[in-house]
Amino acid sequence: MPIPTPDSIRNLCLCGQTGSGKTTLVERLLFESGEISRQGNVQDGNTVSDFAEEEQRHRHSLQPSIVHFDHEGHHVNVIDTPGMSDFIGHAIACFPAVESVVVVVDASRGIESETRRLMRVAAERKLPRMFLINKIDTPEVDLEKLVNDIKTTFGDICLPINMPTPGCSDVIDVFETDAHDATAFSSAEKAHTQIVEQVVEVDDQLTENYLEAGAEKLDAEQIHAAFEKALREGHLVPIVFASATNGTGIKHLLHVTASLLPSPLEGNPRPFVRGDESLPTEFDPDKPTIAHIFRVATDPHIGKLGIFRVHQGCVRSRSELYIDDLRKPLRIGHVMRLQGKDHKETDVIGPGEIGAVSKIDDVHFDGVLHDEATTENPPHLVPLALPKPMYGLAIELKRHADETKFSAAVQKLQSEDPCFRVERIAATNETVMRGLGELHLRVILEKLQSQYGIELETAPPKIAYKETITAPAEAHYRHKKQTGGSGQFGEVYLRIAPLAQDHPTGFEFENKTVGGSIPKQFMPAIEKGIRQVLDEGAVAGYPMSGVRVEVFDGKHHEVDSKEIAFITAGRKAFIDAVKKSRPVLLEPFVDIEVSIPSQYMGDITGDLSVKRGRVSDTQILSDTCVIRATAPLSELQNYATDLKSITAGSGAFTLSYSHDEPAPPAVQQEIIASYQPEEMAV
Repeated sequence: MPIPTPDSIRNLCLCGQTGSGKTTLVERLLFESGEISRQGNVQDGNTVSDFAEEEQRHRHSLQPSIVHFDHEGHHVNVIDTPGMSDFIGHAIACFPAVESVVVVVDASRGIESETRRLMRVAAERKLPRMFLINKIDTPEVDLEKLVNDIKTTFGDICLPINMPTPGCSDVIDVFETDAHDATAFSSAEKAHTQIVEQVVEVDDQLTENYLEAGAEKLDAEQIHAAFEKALREGHLVPIVFASATNGTGIKHLLHVTASLLPSPLEGNPRPFVRGDESLPTEFDPDKPTIAHIFRVATDPHIGKLGIFRVHQGCVRSRSELYIDDLRKPLRIGHVMRLQGKDHKETDVIGPGEIGAVSKIDDVHFDGVLHDEATTENPPHLVPLALPKPMYGLAIELKRHADETKFSAAVQKLQSEDPCFRVERIAATNETVMRGLGELHLRVILEKLQSQYGIELETAPPKIAYKETITAPAEAHYRHKKQTGGSGQFGEVYLRIAPLAQDHPTGFEFENKTVGGSIPKQFMPAIEKGIRQVLDEGAVAGYPMSGVRVEVFDGKHHEVDSKEIAFITAGRKAFIDAVKKSRPVLLEPFVDIEVSIPSQYMGDITGDLSVKRGRVSDTQILSDTCVIRATAPLSELQNYATDLKSITAGSGAFTLSYSHDEPAPPAVQQEIIASYQPEEMAV
């Protein structure tokens, strides 16, 4: 196919709560646009976008899938993203690749926890947003109430641009035409007036024309430009109605996508930088190439795939490009367009398009492909804040012979999933895999077994406490050792003081000695000894932070003073000072947002209180209640099970790291009393 021009491209991300019908919607769009001749369904496991074995087994999208079609002379790329909270990181990671985020809402279930979260992230990234209310053919849905709930939650900028007819058998355009047909609620005339008045507010001349002559005198091209400006500025969030199951509203949705949603030339530019300076990009095929890798996947037939969005220039087959600051060029053998699991080779992926490269080991998530052989100030994209993996499982191989295989498998899985981590916790002597929830890690465990033949024993992880100090203190230590030959001598006087918890590094070290009491060449050795304690802990065996250290005096010996002597003296002086500084153990606290039927509000707030949680906000939207609180992670290790039990499976929650707080005194005393320090190796 010819290279689509940037003004003809539309890139959109379909996201929303699980079960809202995104995958069925993608099937309907592909079918109605003529891209496929037969529509699949999720239950049969034969949809274009849910092609992975684990997705067909779970009957849910578990990873993003890219499809494309043409309509009204425009080339449309759609990213179908998973809706479960455990996989929301996959959805957010796709935002830099698109101009528009379409949030799909189930008409029968209304606004859910992930709806709010996705809208918030898209707004922070300055991405135009649109609501798609799906399943409008569901019996007895109250669409007027749902629209009012959307406005209450997200503001009066949310306005319908089409309206369902009575019985929801069709939709009526109320933006481009001044319709007078009957509607399921409100009226077409009122909806038309509201959307036009909202749009013209972004253009002073258009506002003046509207006030003088009315909507019928507005220039069509002007109002189209104002519509896209309102999207870009967050002054408008359109609402459209549809039913992916029976096709209601799909033709109008295709038209809206092609004619009203922004092209790459019309969207807000992505925040690329070079060093500390902003780097504007141009959708010009003749400019130097800049392409961002927003997803890495493994295909069973062709291996590693790097899926990218071109922001400038072109990515061509049989060419060479660089990634980030690597000086070694990457040989681009083949570039492809994606249609679910199918990969169609092409000669070039132009500006504004989405494509993929295969079999390149150096390709990684969030990397930037470019054609400059430089390690100094390569172009990169300002990183998008992804959810921090908080849910953990301590793991151990059932067969230790799998250790090498396990390392390779984990490396692949981490490259594909930016919200999956495996780490060795020195503080607890455990290997812990972390994700966004129980299902997230269960799918990872299934992959490890089915694809790599690796089985793991799992258990809840121990809590990774941190040590810190709460008061200033001073101490000194003299290290003197005579072994028959030259000896060891070093004496260190230091003082310590607490740092703010949000200090960027959590540690400061300063040489305040005068008169050469300790030669400068020994200062790094003293700092090394102190850092050993920071890593291993001073009172309970957990890493320490939030400490400022000043070395203000000491002694040395011209013959016997050596680096090892000052490492030991610095370490032991620091441990002594810490014990005098009212040390405490910090435990991690998380922000939790719980979405439940309103009838369970009292049960949930009471349960959070028992878990030492502090409720900060409660929002009631009709029959749904949203509770926001802060609580210790140790109390929420099994919260998924607790919530399911309390709400009969009707609740949902999200967790994100908040801060650290001192653990209860009884917990601190027990942990500190049981600590048996080992002599650290120098």
